[in-house]
Amino acid sequence: MIMQIGNLQLNVEDRGSGRPLLLIHGFPLNLEMWRPQIESLSTKQRIIAIDLRGHGLSPSTPGPYPMRLLAEDCAALIKALEVDQPLVVCGFSMGGYISFSLYRHHPDLFSGLILASTRAGADTDQGKTNRGQAIAKVRQQGIHPVIESMLPALVAPKTYRENHELVQQVTGIMEQTSPEGMISALQGMMERPDSTGMLGEINVPTLIVHALDDQIISISDSEAMHTGIPNSQLEIIPEAGHLLNLEQEKKFNEIVTNFINSI
Repeated sequence: MIMQIGNLQLNVEDRGSGRPLLLIHGFPLNLEMWRPQIESLSTKQRIIAIDLRGHGLSPSTPGPYPMRLLAEDCAALIKALEVDQPLVVCGFSMGGYISFSLYRHHPDLFSGLILASTRAGADTDQGKTNRGQAIAKVRQQGIHPVIESMLPALVAPKTYRENHELVQQVTGIMEQTSPEGMISALQGMMERPDSTGMLGEINVPTLIVHALDDQIISISDSEAMHTGIPNSQLEIIPEAGHLLNLEQEKKFNEIVTNFINSI
C-alpha cells in the first residue's frame, strides 16, 4: 500500500501481528527482495517492509539520499503505523547502513538488530570512485548497465550459473528502481559516515548474518562487527552470496526466527 507521510509517499507492506520486524532492503532493490521472509515470518509476527524513496513503488524525490534521510523515513513510517513497541530492525547491505543511522538517532525504537550482508565502515577511496563511475553511467546510459554489472556479484557464482529463475527475479526487482533513485542512493552511500566507532554503543541483541560466497562484503567485515558489538552473534550461511535471504531462504528464515525468539 502507498502511505502518505508528510510530503513523502512510501510503498509499504504490513503483514501479520505480534512482535514487529522492520525489513530494510538494499541497493538497488525494493521490498520484493524480502518476499520469502514476508510470506513465511508474517505467520508468526508482524512484518513491516518498506520501499525506500526512489525504489520499487515509492516515487523519487530530488537527491541525494543520505543514510540519515532514509533512516528518518523509516522512523516516520514507524510512527505513522502507530507501532506501540520496540522493533527488531533488519537491514540488508545498504539497509544495514540505514539501520546504523536509525540506531544512532533513535535507539529507543529497537528491541533487536539484524545486520545482513553489510559492513560498519565507510566507503574506501576506491569504493567512492566506483560509485562515482556508476552515477555517471546511469546519467549517460540509464539503469540497465549498472544492473548488468552488479548481477554477477549479487549472488554466489554457482547461483548465477545455474539458478536462472532467481537471477531473472532479481533483475526484475532492480529494474523497478528509478534512475533518480539509483543516483541519489549511490550519492548517499558514497558520503555515509563510518559507523565502526558506534559498534560498542549498540546495547540490544544483534544478529550478524554473512554468506560464505559473498563477493561484496568480506567475512572480516562481519567479524569486525561481531567483535565490536557486545551482545552479538555471527551466523555464516554456506552456498549463498550477497543475496543470502533469497539464495538460502529457509536457512535465513530459521536463523532469524531463532534469534527473534531468543530476545
